[in-house]
Amino acid sequence: MGPFLDLMKNALCSPLSPSSSPSSPSSSPLVPFGSPKFYVLCGMGGSICCGFTHLVITPLDIVKCRMQVDPVKYSGVLQGFRVAVADDGVRGLARAWAPTTIGYSAQGFGKFGYYEIFKNVYGSMLSEENAYTYRSWVYLAAASSAEFFADFFLAPFEAVKVRMQTSSTAPKTMRECMPMIYKKEGMYGFFKGLPPLWTRQIPYTTVKFVCFERIMELMYTHVVPKPRSECTKAEQLMVTFSAGYLAGILCAVASHPPDVLVSQLNQDPNATLSSAAKKLGSKGMWAGLGARIIMIGTITAMQWFIYDGWKVLMGIPRPPPAQMPESIRRKLEAENRTDFSE
Repeated sequence: MGPFLDLMKNALCSPLSPSSSPSSPSSSPLVPFGSPKFYVLCGMGGSICCGFTHLVITPLDIVKCRMQVDPVKYSGVLQGFRVAVADDGVRGLARAWAPTTIGYSAQGFGKFGYYEIFKNVYGSMLSEENAYTYRSWVYLAAASSAEFFADFFLAPFEAVKVRMQTSSTAPKTMRECMPMIYKKEGMYGFFKGLPPLWTRQIPYTTVKFVCFERIMELMYTHVVPKPRSECTKAEQLMVTFSAGYLAGILCAVASHPPDVLVSQLNQDPNATLSSAAKKLGSKGMWAGLGARIIMIGTITAMQWFIYDGWKVLMGIPRPPPAQMPESIRRKLEAENRTDFSE
């Protein structure tokens, strides 16, 4: 596929070379890197990790959404839980679990599957040296492209989820709420939140992937006391979880104002982007940030942990953090020698 794919294969110590023993899974992944099966399995891993984590965090998501649309009644996380239970009972904390699980499972397939595709496509447009030097831009472009398409899968279910969680007049099941939205607003009702969804999800996903990739590099370089190749699978997964949590905190802050707008638009069928922004004001744009940091930090860490664990389970190649090509290393050594001689 090009220099970038070659760079990744070299990082994997050429697991597909003839000298590799197919009978020893520890030395050779079961799935060829960059193959259609590789991308499909990565998408399945993304579907599992996103669908499961958002399902688990549904109660906190309900409180977060209500804090965004009614900050007076839901003035804090603990207060929000008390009010939600008092209004709807404990079962109410699971409201909209179905559109949440289905929507984020579909989105996760696109997010992770397309990211792996676009990362290889964009990186392979560059030389090996440029692919390494500008790797953060490659990650950013790949994540943005992946999320753009993945949000088409998410938008209809996000509209149903938020309506069920924040509107007192909305039906309490997805099979009733979807027809209601379609009857009142047509297909527009399912996709009117797509532009603000992009403004929330694309910054979130770019930060999620770029920061995770670079934090992983930093952790293996400066924190982990031994090379990644010498770490056990369990140790590698713990590094993945830690890097994922740090990236998740940054994700939450970067994408929070658009998230508040999405909640407002889907809660009020008559709201527009400009009217919702005017109603919220600058302070209202940050309502529920504490709950979202906890939610997104936890979700992101769990997602990366499950996704990496899925790769281990399925024998999917797991390239190590980007390593400097030998050609760049030789150039830097030559420059250092020249500076020293001068």
